[in-house]
Amino acid sequence: MSVMLKRVESYIEEHRLLQRDGRYLVALSGGADSVALLLVLQELGYAVETAHCNFHLRGEESDRDEQFVVTLCEGRGIALHRAHFDTREYAALHHVSIEMAARELRYRYFEQLRQDLQLDGICVAHHRDDSVETVLMNLVRGTGLRGLQGIRPKNGYILRPLLCVSRQDIEHFLAERQQSFVTDSSNLEADVVRNKIRLNILPQLLDINPAASSNIQLTAEHVADALSVYDDAIQTQRREAVVEESDSRLVLDMSKLTNDTVLFEILREYGFNAAQAAAVRTTTGKLFSAPDYDLVVDRGRLIVERREEQLKPLRIPEPGNYVISDKSQVASNKLEGRYLSRITCHLSIKPSGFVPSKEPNLVHLDADKVQFPLTLRPVREGDWFVPFGMTGRKLVSDFLTDRKVNLLDKRKALVVCDATNAVLWLVGYRTDNRFRISEETKAVLELSLNS
Repeated sequence: MSVMLKRVESYIEEHRLLQRDGRYLVALSGGADSVALLLVLQELGYAVETAHCNFHLRGEESDRDEQFVVTLCEGRGIALHRAHFDTREYAALHHVSIEMAARELRYRYFEQLRQDLQLDGICVAHHRDDSVETVLMNLVRGTGLRGLQGIRPKNGYILRPLLCVSRQDIEHFLAERQQSFVTDSSNLEADVVRNKIRLNILPQLLDINPAASSNIQLTAEHVADALSVYDDAIQTQRREAVVEESDSRLVLDMSKLTNDTVLFEILREYGFNAAQAAAVRTTTGKLFSAPDYDLVVDRGRLIVERREEQLKPLRIPEPGNYVISDKSQVASNKLEGRYLSRITCHLSIKPSGFVPSKEPNLVHLDADKVQFPLTLRPVREGDWFVPFGMTGRKLVSDFLTDRKVNLLDKRKALVVCDATNAVLWLVGYRTDNRFRISEETKAVLELSLNS
């Protein structure tokens, strides 16, 4: 057995990457790295199938790569699965770079194959030099400790058995077996960050110290080991700061978050970047947005909340029961966390001694002053009403500000309006004084929100 085979075999055992009775998918581009991965796993006796993606980005060269892979797999008796993608169209449609589009397409395809074929993992051919390049890229861009651990041997079903060997080891291994491979010409151009590091910076580091790559990788592994201790410390401080936590909402006591690194690591879980985490510390009342979450700091509390689709206006043509939505949430301190699915509109004659409700989700109005149809909708800019107990009009936004409602809850606030667009009820807070129950009221309109 060759030195490289022994090294990879030991690495697989050390990190428990593959099982002898397992079946695995090898991502096969036709380049030196993926060809070596296929040969190594086959020679070590693992059951493998292969997958090749033609992204149609390099014209005849892309087709050449596919044909090479077909010939290689036929010659070695290995099952091959192929997919063709219009990568440029996908990138334009999803507003991502070509590189990101290709990545998303191939990994989605690999995972679908893994599930369909009931395979135990997806083996990709990242090697030690790839990991070193990643460390240097993250260092140049600015990163936390997590970015300095390089590429990890296992990420879910993605397995990387070749991280223990270099590109030079791979080429030597293939030369010993007189095994050909194809070369992606775009990898020879120093026009992107990774290629510049690969073609320009790493060779200079190796001139300074021939062991530079192995030393950087060793340091990355030490960082990865230290991260387990680091993560435990982060979680301890996170627990101490948590005021409220659910699947869609996190509230933290800012006075318990004195360390900027801890703050960054917590917010990173929700998709916020380092610049946003730094700004949060010195900003109050501003809304910060990540792909799926929003954040605001309000009165010493940091509130992170999943962004939900805004409620569409609901028309209420006459008294009755109306379905809102299973996910519609009224933004109110009193109703916080309650999900409301129905609004009920009931009309009745005012009984003797009638006392209007003081509950936040149940109100009574003078029916003769209300014009149907009604509408339940989110608050809009310029909405105003005369809050119950007052005589002057007030912007809804100013009313909520006076009540110290944070930006996240302001955005979820709802109103019920009548046919004249007059605000009858700022849901969960206050009705309009113009529609109050009085001695002269003859008929009562009851509005209630129910979960």
